[in-house]
Amino acid sequence: MNIYTFKDDESFVETAASIISSLVHVNPHAKLGLATGSTPVGLYAKLIEMHRKGLVSFAGVTTYNLDEYVGLPENHPESYRTFMNEKFFNHIDIPLEQTHVPNGNAEDLEEECRQYDQMLDTYGPVDIQLLGLGHNGHIGFNEPGDSLSGATHLVELQEKTRTANARFFPSIDDVPTHAITIGVASIMKARQILLLVRGEDKAEIVHRALKGPITTQCPASLLQCHPNVVVLLDQGAGRLLV
Repeated sequence: MNIYTFKDDESFVETAASIISSLVHVNPHAKLGLATGSTPVGLYAKLIEMHRKGLVSFAGVTTYNLDEYVGLPENHPESYRTFMNEKFFNHIDIPLEQTHVPNGNAEDLEEECRQYDQMLDTYGPVDIQLLGLGHNGHIGFNEPGDSLSGATHLVELQEKTRTANARFFPSIDDVPTHAITIGVASIMKARQILLLVRGEDKAEIVHRALKGPITTQCPASLLQCHPNVVVLLDQGAGRLLV
């Protein structure tokens, strides 16, 4: 596990963008596992900038997103499909049919999970999996528990997760209670994992995830078992790593 801490946001974002763009340069048909949330927004903006300057093309890339809320219309402003389209896909040259996000409005959610898993098994593994880190240690929407599901599955979101995401909604009552997420086993199959964490409020969970015991009560701690993990932190998130 390679851990890097940055003093400024520009270096943090440029390093993350360099890792993604370098992969795409070497493999124009790379498979990217992507994430949503506030942390990767700067990364996506930098990749858009690089694309507009002619420095990188995503025309041959295929993407697979980690998760999606259940019950939000695809065009809802807080759906993860909307997020990805507005923050990234609509501004680069990737055909939308090469972008994949779980369908949180599928008539049969269990079947949607099965089909998403089958797609990942058929076309994966992804070359690089982008991850953020939840305050309770979740990756994707794999919440802490006595056990973790390896496969794509329907999950009930913990109150701590819903509270953290409430800032994006009119109130916590509007935050969905369930989501579809790929499982930890699929995340661990990625050839490389890129974990991005920012904010002093994440310092404790960063320490637990990267230096604490490996436990399903902190799903991100399982990343310690992966052979190729790159962790980018700002100074606040990394303040307890000494």
